[in-house]
Amino acid sequence: MKNGQEDRRWPWANYYGPNLGYIQEQYEQYQNNPESVEETFRELFARFGAPPAESGTTGSGQQQAQVTDSSNPQVLKKVMAVSKLVWNIRTYGHLAANIDPLGLSTTADTRLLEPATYGLTKEDLIALPSSLVWEEAPSDVANGWEAIERLRKSYSQSIAFEFSHVHEESERDWLNRQAESGASIEPLTSEERIKLLDRLIQAEQFEQFLHRTFVGQKRFSLQGTDVLIPILDQIVHEVVLDGASHILMGMAHRGRLNVLAHILGKPYNKIFKEFHHSPNKDIIPSEGSMGINYGWTGDVKYHLGEQRSIKEGDALEAKLTLANNPSHLEFVGAVVEGFTRAAQDNRENPGYPVQDVSKAATITIHGDAAFPGEGIVAETLNFTKLQGYRNGGTIHIIVNNRVGFTTDSSDSRSTHYASDPAKGYEIPIVHVNADDADACIAAARLACEYRNRFKKDFLIDLVGYRRFGHNENDDPETTQPLMYQKVKNHPTVSVSYAEKLKQEGLIDDQRYQKMVQDVQAKLQEAYDLVKNKDSGNRLANVVVFDKDLKIDTAVPLPQLQEINKALITWPEDFHVYPKLQRILERRGDALNEGGKVDWALAETLAFATILADGKPIRMTGQDVGRGTFAHRHVVLHDSKTGATYSPLHKIPQARASFAIYNSPLSEGSILGFEYGYNVYSPETLVIWEAQYGDFANAAQVIIDQFIAAGRVKWAQKSSLVMLLPHGYEGQGPEHSSARLERYLQSSAENNWTVANLSTAAQYFHILRRQAAITEREEARPLIIMSPKSLIRNARVASPGTQFSEGSFMPIIEQQGLGEQPKKIRRLVLCTGKIAIDLEEALEADKEKDYSWLQIVRVEQLYPFPDKEIAAVMERFTGLKEIIWVQEEPKNMGAWNFMEPRIRAIAPSKADVQYIGLPDRSSPASGFQEVHTFEHNQIIANALKQPE
Repeated sequence: MKNGQEDRRWPWANYYGPNLGYIQEQYEQYQNNPESVEETFRELFARFGAPPAESGTTGSGQQQAQVTDSSNPQVLKKVMAVSKLVWNIRTYGHLAANIDPLGLSTTADTRLLEPATYGLTKEDLIALPSSLVWEEAPSDVANGWEAIERLRKSYSQSIAFEFSHVHEESERDWLNRQAESGASIEPLTSEERIKLLDRLIQAEQFEQFLHRTFVGQKRFSLQGTDVLIPILDQIVHEVVLDGASHILMGMAHRGRLNVLAHILGKPYNKIFKEFHHSPNKDIIPSEGSMGINYGWTGDVKYHLGEQRSIKEGDALEAKLTLANNPSHLEFVGAVVEGFTRAAQDNRENPGYPVQDVSKAATITIHGDAAFPGEGIVAETLNFTKLQGYRNGGTIHIIVNNRVGFTTDSSDSRSTHYASDPAKGYEIPIVHVNADDADACIAAARLACEYRNRFKKDFLIDLVGYRRFGHNENDDPETTQPLMYQKVKNHPTVSVSYAEKLKQEGLIDDQRYQKMVQDVQAKLQEAYDLVKNKDSGNRLANVVVFDKDLKIDTAVPLPQLQEINKALITWPEDFHVYPKLQRILERRGDALNEGGKVDWALAETLAFATILADGKPIRMTGQDVGRGTFAHRHVVLHDSKTGATYSPLHKIPQARASFAIYNSPLSEGSILGFEYGYNVYSPETLVIWEAQYGDFANAAQVIIDQFIAAGRVKWAQKSSLVMLLPHGYEGQGPEHSSARLERYLQSSAENNWTVANLSTAAQYFHILRRQAAITEREEARPLIIMSPKSLIRNARVASPGTQFSEGSFMPIIEQQGLGEQPKKIRRLVLCTGKIAIDLEEALEADKEKDYSWLQIVRVEQLYPFPDKEIAAVMERFTGLKEIIWVQEEPKNMGAWNFMEPRIRAIAPSKADVQYIGLPDRSSPASGFQEVHTFEHNQIIANALKQPE
């Protein structure tokens, strides 16, 4: 079918005279009562609609006329049965394909592919013209029988196709044509096939050399799916020719060293050096490392990434990147999607970034157990059509070993294929036998052509096996005895492909042996270099951050006023929701004398001034355009047309893009994407906001493995901002705590900044400070326990002078207290909302003498502001108590982090104590009255004068 129109005409164009009249009569009955006609007619009419009023002329008229002139209703039923057979061959032909190298799969039920299932005989099919059976049958196909045989062969070779779930008709038709015409499986030239063999030899000999030389050391070999290397070669070659200047790859540890060596060009001697320095497996039987690579603690060699510049011809050059990845398998997929979008976006001008999908391509390599098993995969596949996350098509490759660690496929998934989750996103799927190297290259070419043509994802299911256990110390025969009996006697793909080329006369055995020996010699030469050199220093230098770094974040008041005016200006024909318009227009006086800037306006002013400095911003999260708490409103919606408008796109001061997207209801994939975007585009201030702080629980792997530790493991810098709404307001266990304790527990080596702020000006300055360091050595993530009810609390609002003259302060002393330092007996340290609650309590009891008390808000919890707090303590010579007050339970919040640090700087005579909730297993009470009672008790105890 060449297009949708011809699909609607077929098979009507093949009916003439009385036969067409009979079809029209049946259709009239069908319109009156569908049940009055036979099922075959119902299916025909449902699929193709009404037959034409008059017959047309197409195809080989003489042959068709012969059939139709002698036709009768029974013949028509046969034709309709053939139509169903052809559809099912296209849909289920993969069930009969030879895609299992070891022959372990159970025999599939392929009756749907048999003519007899539809009451058709060979003679019936021979009597039909080929064009009636297969509308685009080649000229050498003489009749219906040959057409069916040719179609079956097309869909059930060592490469198998699944396209019926692709709903877009033009795409599905194109895919079917590729499968049926053989265009996607054009034979390689003799030169290409010899190069392919050489590549297979390199991949295999590399693994065998490691196996012999570093006995017992883990490498998670590629053996059994060695053809992945030439597949990646082909994909890289094709996407560069299609215009990509960035190629971003993500994969787990299986086969990673082989990919590093042969796709990323990591020198053999560098890889061997990492093995040479690995800890003895008998002493340290874990997958740990002694810090031999990159950051200052490092990571194991099979988690590391690499970058490489490649050239295609004289003109085309591209940057190839393999992302670092922990053992958490599929999570890197979201990260490289972020890499790719960052490479595609042009952020130089105001407004949304301008995306050019041709600039970058993504290749994601999955495991067969992980693809259906890890939920992050489905989250990431969901990006494919989303405005803020789509990238013009990712090429997915499942390296299908048919086993996950020791778990058989029957225990690891409920689907027939490992690739089945991709069907829900209409991603075309090709299954290919990893022992058929030619078919594998054809699959790669088809994937690239589809991606280039339709700008969508494509999946290759590379079905092979795993020659050894999960790692090279593991004996797989204890759990997969039948599989490994076959593996032992199964030739490698390079051996079998060499035999094939010998039989075809392309090479002889002497040339093959020479190819193997050349690779072995190169490997040995690289190893000899390592063996004869001193090991040197295995630890990278630790980057020392300046904790006292001062950055000017103030903005002149006239400039702020000018920007603020522009923020409440919109086109005359744009209809802002009247209630919202009144709220926004009230901001117009906020920077005037006597006015105050609330939290939301402080944020918008920070964004606007950062854009004015030429720094692009990207912000995502659930409902970020409006804000979870209906406070942000940086994306306005026309109340009459629904059109959107962002003042931050149009203010005249902006000199860079502002991207803001409401995200899907996912955390892990979104946070991974934003981390990747930020790493690949360090000049961009990237912000992710959780709807509620504890929703970040669903992204814990990204937080622990990438954001917290990416710098020390991989020397991978990030300045990502995480906004996590936090505060105890009686909303129950899930909407109170952002789990501050988890971020503080992972705080070390200046890996990030953790803050819990109490004023709008503080928020303004910390955002501007963060924007200023994104491309500096001091770049690090920023974790903010952002407010909820405090967003509208007048005590949080700040006067304009604090924006034009102030800067970020790690601590803030409570105004009105501490005026008589010698009288101070109790110093209360706290952070965030509890500080405002204490201030309100003090205000409510103005007449009481609090000369014995000072309250200090610790705005920056990490890095711990020890100098600033110590300086306060030194002023109070009569200090008896230092109290940490918090609203969270004792085993949560900041107490466990703060206690040893406070004790380290506390005067010897001062007792360090805690006031707050006792240890709890749940973060907060689900009862408002219980919360109120407990919270009041905390406030009262904190303000109770010691005896």
